[in-house]
Amino acid sequence: MNRVVIGALAASFTMTVPHAQVPGDRPAPNPRSTRSVVMGRQGMIATSQPLASAAGLQVLREGGNAIDAAVTAAAVLSVVEPTMNGVGGDLFAIVYDAKTKKLHVLNSSGRSAYAATPAAFKARNLTAIPSRGVLSVSVPGVVDGWSTLLAAHGTIPLAKALQPAIGYAKNGYPVSEIISHQWQGAERILAADPAAASTFLPGGHAPKPGDVFSNPRLAATLETIASGGRDAFYKGPIAAAIVADVKKRDGLLDARDFADQKNDWVEPISTSYRGYDVYELPPNTQGFAALEMLNILEGYDIKSLGHNSAAYLHLLVESKRIAFADRAAYLADPESVPAAVLKTLISKDYAAARRKEIDPARAARDYKAGQMAGATSSSPARDLDLTGRDLGDTIYMTVADGQGNVVSLIQSLFDDFGAGIVAGDTGIVLHNRGSLFTLEPGHPNQVAPHKRPLHTLVPAMVMKDGRPWLSFGVMGGDMQPQGHVQVLVNLIDFGMNVQEAGEAARIRHSGAGVAVESGIPPQTIFGLDQRGHHAVEQIGVFGGFQGILIDPRTGVLMGGSDPRKDGLAIGF
Repeated sequence: MNRVVIGALAASFTMTVPHAQVPGDRPAPNPRSTRSVVMGRQGMIATSQPLASAAGLQVLREGGNAIDAAVTAAAVLSVVEPTMNGVGGDLFAIVYDAKTKKLHVLNSSGRSAYAATPAAFKARNLTAIPSRGVLSVSVPGVVDGWSTLLAAHGTIPLAKALQPAIGYAKNGYPVSEIISHQWQGAERILAADPAAASTFLPGGHAPKPGDVFSNPRLAATLETIASGGRDAFYKGPIAAAIVADVKKRDGLLDARDFADQKNDWVEPISTSYRGYDVYELPPNTQGFAALEMLNILEGYDIKSLGHNSAAYLHLLVESKRIAFADRAAYLADPESVPAAVLKTLISKDYAAARRKEIDPARAARDYKAGQMAGATSSSPARDLDLTGRDLGDTIYMTVADGQGNVVSLIQSLFDDFGAGIVAGDTGIVLHNRGSLFTLEPGHPNQVAPHKRPLHTLVPAMVMKDGRPWLSFGVMGGDMQPQGHVQVLVNLIDFGMNVQEAGEAARIRHSGAGVAVESGIPPQTIFGLDQRGHHAVEQIGVFGGFQGILIDPRTGVLMGGSDPRKDGLAIGF
């Protein structure tokens, strides 16, 4: 097996921890689990940063509901995890409303500029959309999402929800360990933009763990949003400041693009997996890939194969390869994905047909996208491999309250520090989600005016007998559908608790092979190699899980938080 350690995070750990410490055994049924499940009855929150979890918990304890706590915590995360998310990014959410007993799904991703045409990029002598910089920026949807969630389902105003975030931006906060290492890995990107460097590299360097960092310019921006609402961002002084900066950089966004920003309540997509109803987001994001993988795997007796066995993981990888071939061919703006195509992709019959292509003993050379009447796709499927671009880009968080409301929320800049630029004096990092458009003629994801790019953000929720059973997510670009499936299989097929399911060793398939964590057994690695996979040990590429499981018998809220992040699940 080839053993490599990649990414700034992994490299930093390798350099600073010369003598690896092995944790002691826990006096519990699973002595290798890192921590106990967190349990409560009145409220539970799980985020990737303890300050955000604490802020959300305080809202719950003061009588706010899950939506109030989620927006409050999300705003704090936009300040204390700037590597991964911010007000310059996008947001998606699933809300279970206890009063109506219905799921509500919000797509708060932004659109391209009206000036974003293939000709505009050709005029700049570009054959592909840049991965960073001003031409990779689409309109941010986060602030619109916060406002919409509170207006529809919250009990507190946006101004109140923003106060903890404003406090941390203004007065500073201690930078946590993993975030600091990711920040250090982005120094070169930040140094290339004077505004980004002056904002995020105090003294010319990223903060070390425990350093106190503040962003007074962002604090002022958040205060403007608190006093002027979402329109201050999209139609007021903040939009004007961002547009002015974009124009100086020869970008495409203008005032009309911001003024016309509108998020959408959409219908979720779902499938059943062994009696559990799994809900994901429809296009423009990749929820169907997770559902397609689950449908394929449901046809196998996974439990009998053993957890993280070569036989099971081979089937997982092959199902992912099939689903991602379809993702590359069909994922785009909702207006460019025919309803019949989406219905087919998440159907049991389609999964059964694709399952027949899998050889349990050998990895296929490749898989083609499914051919569907009336659909436009690349042939062969256009490669869409985000490995290396999605290590520190996203936060996932979830909240449940004592009244039965549940929120599954994700927001992101895409790459670490997004486009790598800060808009003028706003303190805002702009995301680079527009870089996921293609210039390929005829592809459904070809760039066009006022269009949403394909997205990777997928919060999820699982229902059992019509009631919420699990609210969860695994951030990390291409890792997200793969992480969703592994967590669900851990829970449903292998009977793990919510903490074990999220922290168990994972794999991640990409064009470079199958990345495995050190907890994957040697015999499994050998078995994957024997089946034709290229197994590579890596660190820091397996995303970050947060989850809340609701015990169907007692109603107890059970929280889990991934040790791969700085996070915390906490309840009362």
